[in-house]
Amino acid sequence: MKDLVIIGGGPAGMSAAIRAYNRGVRDILILERDSALGGILQQCIHDGFGLHKFGEGLTGPEYAARYEEQVKALGIAYKLSTMVLDITEDKVITATNSEEGIFQIKARAVILAMGCRERSKGALNIPGTRPAGIYSAGTAQKLVNLEGYMPGKSVVILGSGDIGLIMARRMTMEGAKVKAVCELMPYSGGLARNIEQCLNDFDIPLKLSHTVVQIHGRERVEGVTVMKVDTDRKPIVGTEDYIECDTLLLSVGLIPENELSKSANILLDKTTAGAVVDQDRHTSCEGIFACGNVLHVHDLVDYVSEEAEIAGESAAAYLQNRNGENINIQIKTDGKIRYTVPQRITKRKDITVYFRVSAVFRNAKICVYEGESLVFFKKKVKLAPGEMESISLSESLLKDGKDLYFTVEEAKV
Repeated sequence: MKDLVIIGGGPAGMSAAIRAYNRGVRDILILERDSALGGILQQCIHDGFGLHKFGEGLTGPEYAARYEEQVKALGIAYKLSTMVLDITEDKVITATNSEEGIFQIKARAVILAMGCRERSKGALNIPGTRPAGIYSAGTAQKLVNLEGYMPGKSVVILGSGDIGLIMARRMTMEGAKVKAVCELMPYSGGLARNIEQCLNDFDIPLKLSHTVVQIHGRERVEGVTVMKVDTDRKPIVGTEDYIECDTLLLSVGLIPENELSKSANILLDKTTAGAVVDQDRHTSCEGIFACGNVLHVHDLVDYVSEEAEIAGESAAAYLQNRNGENINIQIKTDGKIRYTVPQRITKRKDITVYFRVSAVFRNAKICVYEGESLVFFKKKVKLAPGEMESISLSESLLKDGKDLYFTVEEAKV
């Protein structure tokens, strides 16, 4: 029996473990399937991490090292190269590694911090052959930064997610020619700073409302056909453009890794593909919490750490029976706001709500309604789907216990 088991030893898992320890929990175990702590940060050698959390720019390994040092200094137990196979609703974890074989752990509380995976080529249904030279952007990042291999010399990138933008710069710096970054949507899916620093600074063209419709080549990629798309995201006949290349990188979205959540019958949100949680990051299954990219995809690792600290603190309160008063407020959205995290509120306390919009809005304001009454608004010059937004709601707003409705209203010109 363990008091707290954390699945995932990346930035979310380590942050949650440290916060739970600092709140009095001592019997903690982190299970990590990789051979080292740090998660995806091990291959993110560019800087820009830690600006919010530490007030300085760090590389991914440097950011992870700060948490890893704390985990080791506090004596928090962890198992590496350990794959979790199953979780039950009553918190029995089945895992395996080369030393212990298959084993089970019963936990009083569990924090899910498994991160996310990249959407693959198979999900895109791009016509053409299946030659060598097609990689997800994350796979290419691992090859270049950790293994020392160049995936190719002439590159087209499909999708403008942050990993794709960063790899456009990385491939260029390593001597490759990035012909274009093609994005299906009329806006980029990445942070504005990455568009500026990774594309504009290196004169890499960004083709919005464009997609790859065919891959050419048998043994190796020889080129791709790109077409412009209409407002329904359908290719426009006559806009075909053949781009010669030997490599196609895919940066077409991230999917929270929730196979284990399904095995525990945790309620999942259809939009985020992560668990439905309250302000404490408590899932629908008692004693199981979720945080980081397994819950919803974050832009910055600093926000992952902040959210993981909430989960770690909440797990500690759960173990110490400090649950407090229960209420039931649902947060509802419309098509303008795609989702919120949390999706429900169960305690009266100051909370921060994270969300993403579904399109680009300018001179807009974020509005929160309680019934017909506007109870909160925040003006924003620009809102974009590629950047996660947040607003803080005070405890006094929750006194009536009524459901909240989130929307975006554009200023009248």
